[in-house]
Amino acid sequence: MAAPNLDVVGIGNAIVDVLAQADDSFITAEKINKGTMSLIDEARARSLYERMNASMEASGGSAANTIAGIASLGGKAAYIGKVADDALGKVFAHDLRATGVHYATKPLSGGPATARCLILVTPDAQRTMSTFLGASAEFQPGDIDENLIADAQVTYLEGYLFDRPQAKDAFRQAGEIAHKAGRKVSLTLSDPFCVDRHRDDFRSLIKGHVDILFANEAEICSLYQTKDFDEAAAAVWAEADIGVLTRSEKGATVITAKEQISISASPVAKVIDTTGAGDLFAAGFLYGFTHGQNLEKSAKLGALCAAEIISHFGARPETKLKDLAAKAGLV
Repeated sequence: MAAPNLDVVGIGNAIVDVLAQADDSFITAEKINKGTMSLIDEARARSLYERMNASMEASGGSAANTIAGIASLGGKAAYIGKVADDALGKVFAHDLRATGVHYATKPLSGGPATARCLILVTPDAQRTMSTFLGASAEFQPGDIDENLIADAQVTYLEGYLFDRPQAKDAFRQAGEIAHKAGRKVSLTLSDPFCVDRHRDDFRSLIKGHVDILFANEAEICSLYQTKDFDEAAAAVWAEADIGVLTRSEKGATVITAKEQISISASPVAKVIDTTGAGDLFAAGFLYGFTHGQNLEKSAKLGALCAAEIISHFGARPETKLKDLAAKAGLV
């Protein structure tokens, strides 16, 4: 079997983020569930955008952020995700390629516009997201690049994309291609909202196709329908080889059938914006995992990357992660 040329290929919603500061009263007035992601249509996206404070735009999307993080660490990464043949789609593609990521998914022509996520950041650094999926929701099995998946150590699947039947089919197809090539498959649950909508399908996907599962405390408890984190954590290894469970300021737990490892969160002078924290934790962990690091060191690298991302606005690194990791002795 040929050695893989890529570390990780990510599959997810190709989205441009629009970030603005907001207070709790604005979120309440807009009837948005604070701290989660909700799906909106294009008309709602336009009306909410008009009432937001001054904003900044940046290419995003959960798995795309992870893949950009892996590239910042010096890894070889690729991305598969759908944009429209429009201005925002071109911005997304340019920004991702500029990080060193291979991105060649054919854009959608004549359909919905490129997706955008309106992110409201409150003074407590919580992010509340309203997402118009646009062209990204048109993703289907035909968009899967079999050669890229077979050429990557790990295929990383974004739970946010797991909505329409054709996307679910694409995930299963990607998992089968990866395993046939002797590679690993990883999934992030993305949001309790996603878990509540697709719990049974997620459980089925995890049992049949997923080797490494990423989730935060709320997501994993929702998946196994319990309020007890330890109970949920214990259930993970029965369905996935490795569970990587993040717990915000309490750090993270990595669990397998043989061991449970807990690491502390990396210190941050001031938390500015938690957007992308889980995405960049996954980036650090997967970089370590694909470069022969043990689970503890991989998790510590994940925590370091998450700390960098929450120290500023936006979900892409402002500091080269490779340099941070080298300074910390993690690469």
